[in-house]
Amino acid sequence: MQGALLVAAIVAGLAGSAWPASAGPWLATAGAVVVLAGIALLIAGGAGLGPQLTPFPRPVDGGELRRSGVYGLVRHPMYGGALLAMLGWALLSSPWALVPLAAAALFLDAKRRREEAWLVKSLPGYQDYRRQVRRRFIPFVW
Repeated sequence: MQGALLVAAIVAGLAGSAWPASAGPWLATAGAVVVLAGIALLIAGGAGLGPQLTPFPRPVDGGELRRSGVYGLVRHPMYGGALLAMLGWALLSSPWALVPLAAAALFLDAKRRREEAWLVKSLPGYQDYRRQVRRRFIPFVW
């Protein structure tokens, strides 16, 4: 589903109407910065998980709770990074790319809720971690 929403955002950005020309330079700059921030967050999240990285929301057997690095700021940096990259793409391309971004935000939040239910059951201390690290996806924001 994540891949389909990403493809939908790319297609919407390429096929949709462009932003007004007057907003072009500002949106292009903001979009590029947001895409790069999203990619950095995505990479930091993947690197922080190391061999525990999996495309599935169910935690790996024998996994350990990550609290350092980006995981000290946000609980699901890879989801947040993907959302930021999609937002940046929408700012660079077309307002129509915001539609799949909204769907992706809803989908990833639902996936996060399911994943966290499993994490509470399988990782001692996850409930405390959730109280300490309040942001779900994007550091200092959400």
